[in-house]
Amino acid sequence: PRLVAYVVADRTGAAPEPAALRAHTAAALPDHMVPASFVALDALPRTVNGKLDTAALPAPDPAAAIASGGRLPRTGREELLCAAFAAVLGVERVGPDDDFFALGGHSLIAMRLAARIRAALGEEVSLRTVFDAPTPARLAARLGTATALARPALHAGRPLPERLPLSSAQRRLWLLHQVEGPNPAYTVPSAWRLTGALDRTALEAALNDVIARHAPLRTVFPAVDGEPYQHVLDPARARLELASADGADLAAEAARPFDLARDLPLRAVLSRTGPDEHVLLLLLHHIATDEWSDRPLLADLSTAYAARAQDRAPDWTPLPAGYADYTLWQRDLLAQAGPALLAHWTGVLDGLPAELNLPADRPRPAESSGRGG
Repeated sequence: PRLVAYVVADRTGAAPEPAALRAHTAAALPDHMVPASFVALDALPRTVNGKLDTAALPAPDPAAAIASGGRLPRTGREELLCAAFAAVLGVERVGPDDDFFALGGHSLIAMRLAARIRAALGEEVSLRTVFDAPTPARLAARLGTATALARPALHAGRPLPERLPLSSAQRRLWLLHQVEGPNPAYTVPSAWRLTGALDRTALEAALNDVIARHAPLRTVFPAVDGEPYQHVLDPARARLELASADGADLAAEAARPFDLARDLPLRAVLSRTGPDEHVLLLLLHHIATDEWSDRPLLADLSTAYAARAQDRAPDWTPLPAGYADYTLWQRDLLAQAGPALLAHWTGVLDGLPAELNLPADRPRPAESSGRGG
């Protein structure tokens, strides 16, 4: 989903250019509320009752936003940025003067663009910079005036310390675990309907193949003198048993929390719902997964099951790096940039209230339930 603004010019002339409208809205609104596209109309469509007919509003045309006959990139930096724009926007090509937002970009895609630029050029790009310089050419000029970030190299397969530190994301969830205790609010459930003949033994073997391949799924988080560390279990010790449950018991299983110091952060429960019909419930603690991880996890599970059903081990493509490699890379990065970042955000947040006094439709509970709504 993305925000689209429909603009009707007043009687004095034509509607402003999208770039001018975007600059105006970006100055007045938070980033997530700035429209991704602006569509000029002679008049807003109305229903027979005089209300706005949203179904009749035309969808923006991303292809129309690509500059026809545009120039080629003049520098290697522009060429890299054009390729990054095209990749995150899902279009075939982007010219140096094509506008990121006119092509359908929004703040979430801008975050992905910033990550690609960071990987390709080693330079940090804020969302505000993308809003202020939304074409490859303007962004290249803006980056050309900045000092490139000296980033440590990521060394895959480097020797691991005896006590592997936690990544920043892991430490946040570990701290919440210490404050709140085991909490099912941080369990990420997914249920999958399986139809056809099922080889339970092959499925359990495939789950253990995936755990062996991805170290975060066999990591526990003990602590010594209050300082946690990652303890990555040997695959031979991190064996998962595929549990069975009736349909009514699946919700209870999902509500059972994890103990991060002892439990594998993955449980799997299989429920038989009919002849050749099953539901596979996967429960992962958020310390080991996120939404982006769902697709590769299920792809690996499917590959492993197909192999185990034929009595063979899966033929994996080796992973270029492991999560432990990333953790040590992040530690090295924060050793360089951490003090400056901490000083910056301490200054930004100085004097702000500890709690926002927002209007609410019900009394604020003393303790969060985690249920939402």
